[in-house]
Amino acid sequence: MLNISEIAAVKAVALIREEGLDPDTAFLRVGVKSGGCSGLSYEMTFVAESREGDQLFEDQGVRVLVEKKSLLYLLGTTLEYSGGLNGKGFEFKNPNATRTCGCGESFAV
Repeated sequence: MLNISEIAAVKAVALIREEGLDPDTAFLRVGVKSGGCSGLSYEMTFVAESREGDQLFEDQGVRVLVEKKSLLYLLGTTLEYSGGLNGKGFEFKNPNATRTCGCGESFAV
């Protein structure tokens, strides 16, 4: 399961609308790809349709899609959002990560 904090959900819905999508039918796609300082990095995008093999989660009113290959890396992860002058934007709090880089955008397991 992938969780979304309340503030991250509010920001995700606002961004979905900015992309011209309907928050009631669109998805936040979250995945993991090779790369980054620590070996793996997160990726996020907004999409209108799911693909075969996607795992669907819903939290705080946001529908989240995760591909099977990324699912094991993301189980138990919480998506947070930090705004303001020193805010980092979206952040992944991943209990599976054994090492993360300073920017928080890549990790290792």
